[in-house]
Amino acid sequence: MTLKKQMLEHHDLLSGLVRLHVLHHASEQEIYGQWMINELAEHGYSLSPGTLYPMLHAMERKGYLVSRTEKDGRIMRKYYLATAKGREGLALAKARLREFIGEAMDHDASREEQK
Repeated sequence: MTLKKQMLEHHDLLSGLVRLHVLHHASEQEIYGQWMINELAEHGYSLSPGTLYPMLHAMERKGYLVSRTEKDGRIMRKYYLATAKGREGLALAKARLREFIGEAMDHDASREEQK
C-alpha cells in the first residue's frame, strides 16, 4: 500500500498530527492556508482547502489561533498565528508525544531483544 493510501486510510488518527503541525508553524510565524497545505504535502499529508480551512476556523473558534486578513491588490489572504492557549497546547502535546515515543521505542526495542 502506498504512503498516500495509508495516510488516507488512517486519516482519523493522523488529523491530530496535522493540527500539531499547524500549531507548530503558527507558533513560529504567521501562516496562511495554501502555504500550510504545501507544507503539509512535504510531509506526506494531502489536504484540500475544503479540509484545511474548516480546521483552521475551528482552531480559531477554540482559541488556539488568531487571524487577520490582508488585502494585496485583488487577493485577500487570511493569516493565522498561535495564541498563548495554542502555544500552551502545543507544549503539552509535545510533552505527551515525547512520553509516547519513549514508551513505544522502548517497547519495540524490548521486543527485538526477545527475538
